[in-house]
Amino acid sequence: MRSVKQIFQGFWVFFLFMGCTIVFYYGILWVSDVYEQYDRYEEPQGKALKVFQISSFDEKKDVTFTDRLRIFLTEGE
Repeated sequence: MRSVKQIFQGFWVFFLFMGCTIVFYYGILWVSDVYEQYDRYEEPQGKALKVFQISSFDEKKDVTFTDRLRIFLTEGE
């Protein structure tokens, strides 16, 4: 009788685990679908500032490897 009770408890834990896993999986899918609907490239509203500026360095076509390395090491980009 004791082994039947242990088997029943094992099945109970298994089904509880599977149920929680399924709920978590579909919850993650739902959150993913909700975030995919947002427009990532929407223009900001309010007092937003533009942080991207084209410098004169980017307009040059004859940029050497050492110039790019120097910019990378000084600005970290």
